[in-house]
Amino acid sequence: MVIPVEDSTDPRIADYVRLRDVDLRKSLEGGRGLFLAEGEKVIRRAIAAGHRVRSMLMTAKWLDRFADLIDGDGDGDGDGVTVYLVSDEVMEGITGFQVHRGALASMERRELPSVAEVLRGARHVVVLEDLVDHTNVGAIFRCAAALGVDAIVLSPRCADPLYRRSVKVSMGSVFSVPYARLKDWHDGLAELRDHGFRLLALTPAESAVPIEEALTGERTALLLGSEGDGLSSRWLAEADQGVRIPMSREVDSLNVAAAAAIACYLLTAAAR
Repeated sequence: MVIPVEDSTDPRIADYVRLRDVDLRKSLEGGRGLFLAEGEKVIRRAIAAGHRVRSMLMTAKWLDRFADLIDGDGDGDGDGVTVYLVSDEVMEGITGFQVHRGALASMERRELPSVAEVLRGARHVVVLEDLVDHTNVGAIFRCAAALGVDAIVLSPRCADPLYRRSVKVSMGSVFSVPYARLKDWHDGLAELRDHGFRLLALTPAESAVPIEEALTGERTALLLGSEGDGLSSRWLAEADQGVRIPMSREVDSLNVAAAAAIACYLLTAAAR
Protein backbone atom coordinates (compact mmCIF):
# COMPACT_ATOMS: atom_id res chain seq x y z
CA MET A 1 0.00 0.00 0.00
CA VAL A 2 1.38 3.39 -1.03
CA ILE A 3 0.18 6.37 1.01
CA PRO A 4 1.08 9.91 -0.09
CA VAL A 5 2.14 12.18 2.79
CA GLU A 6 2.44 15.94 2.32
CA ASP A 7 3.16 17.09 5.87
CA SER A 8 6.40 16.31 7.70
CA THR A 9 4.49 16.40 11.03
CA ASP A 10 2.01 13.70 9.98
CA PRO A 11 1.80 11.30 12.97
CA ARG A 12 1.81 8.26 10.68
CA ILE A 13 5.48 8.87 9.94
CA ALA A 14 6.54 9.39 13.54
CA ASP A 15 9.05 6.51 13.28
CA TYR A 16 11.23 8.68 11.04
CA VAL A 17 11.37 12.05 12.76
CA ARG A 18 14.55 13.97 13.68
CA LEU A 19 17.07 11.33 12.75
CA ARG A 20 19.99 13.51 13.84
CA ASP A 21 18.70 13.86 17.40
CA VAL A 22 20.61 10.98 19.00
CA ASP A 23 18.94 11.19 22.41
CA LEU A 24 15.45 11.31 20.89
CA ARG A 25 16.19 8.40 18.57
CA LYS A 26 17.55 6.24 21.40
CA SER A 27 14.40 6.84 23.43
CA LEU A 28 12.02 6.44 20.51
CA GLU A 29 13.62 3.36 19.00
CA GLY A 30 14.09 1.60 22.32
CA GLY A 31 10.55 2.37 23.44
CA ARG A 32 8.97 1.18 20.22
CA GLY A 33 11.30 -1.75 19.57
CA LEU A 34 12.35 -0.49 16.17
CA PHE A 35 15.39 0.64 14.21
CA LEU A 36 15.86 2.35 10.87
CA ALA A 37 17.58 0.91 7.80
CA GLU A 38 18.71 3.24 5.02
CA GLY A 39 19.22 2.25 1.39
CA GLU A 40 18.19 -0.77 -0.66
CA LYS A 41 21.14 -3.04 0.17
CA VAL A 42 20.85 -2.50 3.91
CA ILE A 43 17.06 -2.85 3.93
CA ARG A 44 17.19 -6.13 2.05
CA ARG A 45 19.94 -7.48 4.32
CA ALA A 46 17.82 -6.63 7.36
CA ILE A 47 14.84 -8.47 5.86
CA ALA A 48 17.02 -11.47 5.01
CA ALA A 49 18.16 -11.54 8.65
CA GLY A 50 14.55 -11.89 9.78
CA HIS A 51 13.62 -8.33 10.72
CA ARG A 52 10.05 -7.43 9.86
CA VAL A 53 9.32 -4.17 8.02
CA ARG A 54 6.98 -1.84 9.86
CA SER A 55 6.82 0.70 7.03
CA MET A 56 8.98 2.45 4.45
CA LEU A 57 9.51 6.10 3.57
CA MET A 58 10.62 7.12 0.07
CA THR A 59 10.19 9.46 -2.86
CA ALA A 60 8.43 8.44 -6.08
CA LYS A 61 11.57 7.69 -8.10
CA TRP A 62 12.37 4.70 -5.86
CA LEU A 63 9.02 2.92 -6.04
CA ASP A 64 10.03 0.57 -8.86
CA ARG A 65 13.16 -0.57 -7.00
CA PHE A 66 11.03 -1.78 -4.10
CA ALA A 67 8.04 -3.05 -6.06
CA ASP A 68 8.48 -6.63 -4.81
CA LEU A 69 8.27 -5.49 -1.19
CA ILE A 70 5.28 -3.26 -1.84
CA ASP A 71 3.45 -6.04 -3.69
CA GLY A 72 4.08 -8.50 -0.89
CA ASP A 73 6.32 -11.14 -2.46
CA GLY A 74 9.72 -9.92 -1.34
CA ASP A 75 9.67 -9.50 2.44
CA GLY A 76 9.05 -13.02 3.59
CA ASP A 77 5.85 -12.42 5.55
CA GLY A 78 3.32 -12.55 2.73
CA ASP A 79 2.03 -9.03 3.36
CA GLY A 80 2.82 -5.99 1.26
CA VAL A 81 4.82 -3.25 2.93
CA THR A 82 3.17 0.08 3.68
CA VAL A 83 5.07 2.88 1.92
CA TYR A 84 4.75 6.54 2.84
CA LEU A 85 5.43 8.50 -0.32
CA VAL A 86 6.84 12.01 0.08
CA SER A 87 8.49 14.75 -1.95
CA ASP A 88 12.20 15.50 -1.60
CA GLU A 89 11.33 18.59 0.42
CA VAL A 90 9.08 16.71 2.85
CA MET A 91 11.69 13.94 3.18
CA GLU A 92 14.31 16.45 4.24
CA GLY A 93 11.84 18.12 6.60
CA ILE A 94 11.15 14.79 8.30
CA THR A 95 14.68 13.48 8.58
CA GLY A 96 16.71 16.70 8.79
CA PHE A 97 19.00 15.78 5.88
CA GLN A 98 18.89 14.66 2.24
CA VAL A 99 18.41 10.91 1.91
CA HIS A 100 20.60 9.82 -0.99
CA ARG A 101 20.21 6.05 -0.70
CA GLY A 102 16.67 5.85 -1.92
CA ALA A 103 14.56 4.94 1.05
CA LEU A 104 14.26 4.45 4.76
CA ALA A 105 12.61 1.49 6.42
CA SER A 106 11.34 1.21 9.95
CA MET A 107 12.18 -2.33 11.08
CA GLU A 108 11.22 -4.38 14.12
CA ARG A 109 14.02 -5.40 16.45
CA ARG A 110 14.51 -9.04 17.34
CA GLU A 111 15.36 -10.26 20.82
CA LEU A 112 19.11 -10.34 21.32
CA PRO A 113 20.66 -13.75 21.99
CA SER A 114 22.52 -14.33 25.23
CA VAL A 115 26.29 -14.13 25.45
CA ALA A 116 26.39 -17.90 25.90
CA GLU A 117 24.46 -18.39 22.67
CA VAL A 118 26.79 -16.30 20.52
CA LEU A 119 29.89 -17.87 22.07
CA ARG A 120 28.71 -21.41 21.39
CA GLY A 121 30.82 -22.75 18.54
CA ALA A 122 32.79 -19.50 18.13
CA ARG A 123 36.59 -19.42 18.04
CA HIS A 124 37.32 -15.73 17.42
CA VAL A 125 35.28 -13.00 19.05
CA VAL A 126 35.66 -9.26 19.52
CA VAL A 127 34.59 -7.64 22.78
CA LEU A 128 33.84 -3.89 22.77
CA GLU A 129 34.06 -1.93 26.01
CA ASP A 130 32.08 1.32 26.08
CA LEU A 131 32.55 2.44 22.46
CA VAL A 132 30.16 5.36 22.11
CA ASP A 133 30.72 6.39 18.50
CA HIS A 134 28.17 4.69 16.25
CA THR A 135 30.44 5.08 13.23
CA ASN A 136 33.20 3.12 14.93
CA VAL A 137 30.81 0.40 16.02
CA GLY A 138 29.48 0.02 12.48
CA ALA A 139 32.99 -0.03 11.02
CA ILE A 140 34.10 -2.74 13.45
CA PHE A 141 31.11 -4.90 12.56
CA ARG A 142 32.02 -4.54 8.88
CA CYS A 143 35.62 -5.55 9.61
CA ALA A 144 34.47 -8.50 11.70
CA ALA A 145 32.18 -9.74 8.94
CA ALA A 146 34.80 -9.34 6.23
CA LEU A 147 37.63 -10.96 8.18
CA GLY A 148 35.84 -13.98 9.61
CA VAL A 149 35.25 -13.03 13.25
CA ASP A 150 32.57 -15.33 14.64
CA ALA A 151 30.78 -13.00 17.07
CA ILE A 152 30.89 -9.65 18.87
CA VAL A 153 30.17 -9.06 22.54
CA LEU A 154 29.24 -5.57 23.76
CA SER A 155 29.65 -4.04 27.19
CA PRO A 156 26.43 -2.71 28.75
CA ARG A 157 27.25 0.92 27.82
CA CYS A 158 28.47 0.25 24.28
CA ALA A 159 26.67 2.08 21.45
CA ASP A 160 23.73 0.40 19.71
CA PRO A 161 24.75 -1.50 16.55
CA LEU A 162 21.23 -0.98 15.17
CA TYR A 163 21.38 2.79 15.41
CA ARG A 164 20.94 4.15 11.86
CA ARG A 165 24.53 5.41 11.55
CA SER A 166 25.99 2.10 12.73
CA VAL A 167 23.85 0.11 10.33
CA LYS A 168 24.74 2.41 7.43
CA VAL A 169 28.50 2.38 8.05
CA SER A 170 28.48 -1.40 8.47
CA MET A 171 26.68 -1.78 5.11
CA GLY A 172 24.32 -4.18 6.84
CA SER A 173 27.06 -6.30 8.44
CA VAL A 174 25.37 -5.81 11.80
CA PHE A 175 22.84 -8.36 10.50
CA SER A 176 25.41 -11.01 9.60
CA VAL A 177 27.67 -11.06 12.67
CA PRO A 178 26.02 -12.56 15.79
CA TYR A 179 26.28 -10.28 18.79
CA ALA A 180 25.16 -10.07 22.39
CA ARG A 181 25.41 -7.60 25.25
CA LEU A 182 26.96 -8.33 28.63
CA LYS A 183 24.61 -7.77 31.56
CA ASP A 184 27.47 -7.04 33.96
CA TRP A 185 30.51 -4.93 33.09
CA HIS A 186 32.39 -5.55 36.33
CA ASP A 187 32.51 -9.34 36.15
CA GLY A 188 31.32 -9.93 32.60
CA LEU A 189 34.64 -11.13 31.20
CA ALA A 190 34.49 -14.15 33.49
CA GLU A 191 31.72 -15.54 31.28
CA LEU A 192 34.03 -15.54 28.27
CA ARG A 193 36.76 -17.25 30.25
CA ASP A 194 34.23 -19.83 31.48
CA HIS A 195 33.55 -20.67 27.82
CA GLY A 196 37.23 -21.35 27.22
CA PHE A 197 38.31 -18.05 25.67
CA ARG A 198 41.74 -16.55 26.14
CA LEU A 199 41.39 -12.78 26.62
CA LEU A 200 43.75 -10.48 24.70
CA ALA A 201 43.57 -6.77 25.52
CA LEU A 202 44.56 -4.49 22.64
CA THR A 203 46.53 -1.55 24.05
CA PRO A 204 49.33 0.79 22.93
CA ALA A 205 51.24 0.16 26.17
CA GLU A 206 54.93 -0.57 25.65
CA SER A 207 54.67 -3.50 28.06
CA ALA A 208 52.23 -5.29 25.71
CA VAL A 209 53.60 -7.87 23.30
CA PRO A 210 53.17 -7.60 19.51
CA ILE A 211 49.85 -9.21 18.73
CA GLU A 212 51.35 -11.74 16.31
CA GLU A 213 53.42 -13.22 19.15
CA ALA A 214 50.37 -13.80 21.34
CA LEU A 215 48.22 -15.76 18.89
CA THR A 216 48.28 -19.43 19.83
CA GLY A 217 45.33 -20.93 17.96
CA GLU A 218 43.19 -21.12 21.12
CA ARG A 219 39.69 -19.72 21.34
CA THR A 220 40.44 -16.02 21.58
CA ALA A 221 38.53 -12.92 22.60
CA LEU A 222 40.04 -9.61 21.49
CA LEU A 223 39.17 -6.74 23.86
CA LEU A 224 38.86 -3.25 22.37
CA GLY A 225 38.38 -0.13 24.50
CA SER A 226 36.63 3.20 24.13
CA GLU A 227 37.71 5.82 21.63
CA GLY A 228 39.36 8.18 24.08
CA ASP A 229 40.64 6.25 27.08
CA GLY A 230 40.99 2.76 25.67
CA LEU A 231 40.31 -0.23 27.87
CA SER A 232 39.52 0.32 31.53
CA SER A 233 42.12 -0.64 34.12
CA ARG A 234 39.82 -3.44 35.31
CA TRP A 235 39.51 -5.05 31.89
CA LEU A 236 43.24 -4.67 31.28
CA ALA A 237 43.89 -6.45 34.57
CA GLU A 238 41.32 -9.15 33.77
CA ALA A 239 42.91 -9.96 30.39
CA ASP A 240 45.27 -12.88 30.02
CA GLN A 241 47.70 -10.72 28.04
CA GLY A 242 48.09 -7.21 26.71
CA VAL A 243 48.82 -7.03 22.98
CA ARG A 244 49.76 -4.16 20.70
CA ILE A 245 50.10 -3.35 17.03
CA PRO A 246 53.74 -2.30 16.47
CA MET A 247 53.98 1.36 15.37
CA SER A 248 56.61 3.47 13.66
CA ARG A 249 57.36 7.19 13.12
CA GLU A 250 56.32 8.14 16.64
CA VAL A 251 52.65 7.27 16.09
CA ASP A 252 51.46 5.67 19.32
CA SER A 253 48.01 4.44 18.34
CA LEU A 254 45.34 4.13 15.65
CA ASN A 255 41.65 4.90 15.53
CA VAL A 256 39.86 1.99 17.18
CA ALA A 257 38.19 0.91 13.92
CA ALA A 258 41.52 0.87 12.06
CA ALA A 259 43.17 -1.03 14.90
CA ALA A 260 40.28 -3.51 14.92
CA ALA A 261 40.73 -4.20 11.21
CA ILE A 262 44.42 -5.01 11.60
CA ALA A 263 43.93 -7.06 14.75
CA CYS A 264 40.99 -9.03 13.34
CA TYR A 265 42.97 -9.89 10.22
CA LEU A 266 45.90 -11.16 12.28
CA LEU A 267 43.60 -12.99 14.68
CA THR A 268 41.73 -14.95 12.03
CA ALA A 269 44.71 -15.39 9.67
CA ALA A 270 46.64 -17.17 12.40
CA ALA A 271 43.99 -19.89 12.44
CA ARG A 272 43.90 -20.46 8.68
